[in-house]
Order: sequence, then structure tokens, then C-alpha cells
Amino acid sequence: MSRVNVKIGDIRRRYQFAAKFRNRIREVFSEMKAPDVVPRVFDALQTRNALPYTMLCDAIAEVLEAHRTGRVIAPERLVVSLHGQGTLLLMPASDERTAITKFVTVHPKNRAKQLPTIQGEVIVFETTTGKRLGILDGVTVTARRTAALSALAARSLAPDPSGPLLVIGAGTQARSHLEAYREVLAVEEAYIYSRTRAHAEELADYAGSIGVQAEVTDDPESDAAEVTLIVTATNSDFPVLDGRYLRNNAFISAVGAFTPAMAELSADLVHRCRLFVDTLEGARAEAGDYIQAKVDWTRVLPLVEAMHRPKPGKGPVIFKSVGHAMFDLAAARLVFA
Repeated sequence: MSRVNVKIGDIRRRYQFAAKFRNRIREVFSEMKAPDVVPRVFDALQTRNALPYTMLCDAIAEVLEAHRTGRVIAPERLVVSLHGQGTLLLMPASDERTAITKFVTVHPKNRAKQLPTIQGEVIVFETTTGKRLGILDGVTVTARRTAALSALAARSLAPDPSGPLLVIGAGTQARSHLEAYREVLAVEEAYIYSRTRAHAEELADYAGSIGVQAEVTDDPESDAAEVTLIVTATNSDFPVLDGRYLRNNAFISAVGAFTPAMAELSADLVHRCRLFVDTLEGARAEAGDYIQAKVDWTRVLPLVEAMHRPKPGKGPVIFKSVGHAMFDLAAARLVFA
């Protein structure tokens, strides 16, 4: 009888322990569902709506200054080559309150597969606790912060930032640059070139919907004589612009090439222009347009330093951007301020 009582007692104790365990699990999951614990996941549209270009320009300018004075930490990004000509980019950055890590993959052949060329996420968390604040759509952040940075550079460096605008490329970056230049610089007229004319026509139709009168061109070199703003946003390994008809007051933002093996601008064009970059350390390592032209790096000025100097009175001017995690941090600060 005593053995039976012991077994019944053991069963009762085990049941009580199991019940307590289940209740604790429920409490944990209940706590995780609290709004201040679960990170918010932003889809592409929510990320887009949280990052208006004009405000993002100002946020990037603030982060550039903070980085210059040592209040933002952002090491060089890690670049990993993937099978199938893909690239994996890992980019961390932090200030005293907010930290981020961006994971991005770039697959140039994806367009033929009806997939985005760039895919990624930005994970945002508190610097002092590691508490996750949210996840932003990486493709949208990359597109909008790159275009906002480009518009900031045009606002700061372009002798005549009113346009017209020539866009070479018709992908995600080309589209975001049309949006940013319209919103920040009030550009009203654009020429669009793509090796695939149908893509250029599609982008021209979109440009009309945001108030930009756009014309598809088959000769961007000739059209360069008609514009004061040029954006090259391609994944080309070879120059797409020689600039032989370039105006003296032209501003070029070259954002497509991001490795030493890639170059959108000819070496001759690079040597004829005043040269600026998003960050000097990044450009020295990855700006193929400048590296292949064998530029004298003493001629190259980072944007943050240029912002403390008088605006160039004449050009041509090239702003070369290869990207940097601090610009993703600027986006995160704007969303989670």
C-alpha cells in the first residue's frame, strides 16, 4: 500500500511540476507578445513610408557629422563572394543609443529570373542593452538612403541642382533617384536610358506619375549636353558614360558600381572632373570608377568635409558612392527616434 501511495505522490508532484512549467511557458510567451518586447517588423511599404527623402537627407547629414567627430562607429563592411556571381554584404554601425546590422545580397542576374537584384534586412537594437527594436526591409532602406545621400550630395555640390536629370539605368536605384531628386531638388524633367528599352519606358511612365516629364533616350552621351544632373545606377563592369559632351556645370552621382572590378565612368571622364566620395576609406577600397582611373587621392574630398566648404561654383563634379553602414544607421535613427 505504501508503494502505491509513493507512486501516486510521485505522479502528483510531477503533474504539479508540469502544470507550473506550462504556466511559466504561457507567462513567457505572454511577455513576448507585449508591444515593448517584440521587435516590430516593417515590410517594404511601411519602411518606405517611414523614410521620406527630405527628412532622410537631414538624418544622413547629422550622421555624417557624428561620424566625423567619433560619435558614430561604423567599420568597413564585410564583402563575401557567393556562388553564382552573387555578393553578401554585412554592415554594422552604432551610436550611443542605436545600433544596426544590415545583411544584403546582390545578385545581378536576378532580374532575368523576375527576382530583385538586391535583398536584405536591417536589424535595429538598443546599443546599451541589445534589445531588438525592429527589422526594416533592407532593399527599401538601401534604395532610399542611397538616393537620399545622392540628393544631399547634389544639394551640396551641384553647381545647378535644378536639372534636367539624366538617369542611366532603370532598376530600383534609378527609380528611387527619380523620387529623391523630385522631392528634394524639385526636378521636373528627365531623360532615361537603359540597355533594355522596355525597362526605360516603364520607368518613364512612373516618372510621369510623380510629376517628372521623362523621355526615353537611346543616346545618353548626346543628352549629357542637355542636363545639369546625371545619375549612373547600373551594375555594369564597363563604363556606361564617357561624358565627351558634358557641360561644365554638370553634376554626376555614380552609385551603381561597388567593387574595384566595376566602373560606370570612363577614366578620361574621371580625370576631367572634381572628385568627391561618400567616405574616403570606402572609396579607396571599393570605388572601381576611381581605382581603375588611378586617381590621385589627394584630389578626392569626402562629402562631410565638402559640406563645411563653399559650394563648387563650377564643375564638372563627380560624387562617387559605394555605400556605408552609417547611412543605414541614419535611416534607423529616423524610424526609431
